[in-house]
Amino acid sequence: MNIGEIARRAGVSRSTVSYALSGKRPVSDDTRRKIQEVVDELGYRPSASARALANGRTRTFGLVFPPAGNHYTGMQLDFIGSVVEAAAVHDYDVLLSPSGVDSDRSFQRLLGERRVDGAILMEIRLEDDRVDHLAALDFPSVAIGRTAHPEGGWWVALDHTALATACVHHLADLGHRRVAFVNRPEQLLRAGYESAQRGLDGFTKAAAERGLTVRAYCCEDDAASGQLCVERILHDDPATTALVTLNEAAIGGLYRGLAAAGRHVPRDFSVTGVVAGHWAQTVTPQLTAADVPAGDMGRRAVELLVERLDHPDAPPRHHLLTPPISLRASTGPAGVTPTANAGTETTAP
Repeated sequence: MNIGEIARRAGVSRSTVSYALSGKRPVSDDTRRKIQEVVDELGYRPSASARALANGRTRTFGLVFPPAGNHYTGMQLDFIGSVVEAAAVHDYDVLLSPSGVDSDRSFQRLLGERRVDGAILMEIRLEDDRVDHLAALDFPSVAIGRTAHPEGGWWVALDHTALATACVHHLADLGHRRVAFVNRPEQLLRAGYESAQRGLDGFTKAAAERGLTVRAYCCEDDAASGQLCVERILHDDPATTALVTLNEAAIGGLYRGLAAAGRHVPRDFSVTGVVAGHWAQTVTPQLTAADVPAGDMGRRAVELLVERLDHPDAPPRHHLLTPPISLRASTGPAGVTPTANAGTETTAP
């Protein structure tokens, strides 16, 4: 079904149908009503490509997200879902582009073929060529995360430095003196993922301020790796009494590893970190954590992108979020633990 058939049945010209559907030129109420009756009768819907040609908009956002490897974590899926839901509220579709760098073919097709009106970038690195590329093209985009130099950009981010710092102070206030840090996978840390880098920075600086003995570990995004990580922590320093984690996907394994080692949470060992709230509540005991507002962040990113599209000359805006630590049941006063192996202490720089 096409505009020509609608015009024939309504007894008007093709251009009149086009004007009635697009609203680009005035059409009499009677003619518009006649055309609408035919459209309703035939169930006509203009194609996305036709709409894009008519008004310069595809009504589609690109969600640029690096390939997940074996799986996406729950927090990553929360972000993706929140973007899709928020975009739908504004009558936009979402096209997922699995791109880690600006040279990826998926990313180049997204831009070169103008498949989308704007893009939301996730899993930001401190030095991110995707952000730089879009800025150079003046292509409307919003980042979920901050580069090393976020000035002049449109973005929504968590202050991972401040959140990791708050976790350390919480544990230190409870009397913990030997604390481990469980980060994201090593390849992400090496690639400069801003959450992993800034979280580690906040942890080490706060630990140094409080005079804590600490070790930092990278951990793959799965429960089995979390359990192995706990085994390494307790092997390296059995006197460790707490940990801070940014690795949501590993939490179940962290708990299993502690249980296998005979460490009761929170009587013998405290666990805290930066995690989406509903995931923190799925473990037992529930996790004391700085709750990641994934839904709110996705909604804010979409709203910023809509604003940027509707007002191309608007000055850049951003949101830096620092949610408080939600006190649940996984942290408590430092208890008595086995003596540390001699010569294994590592104090935060």
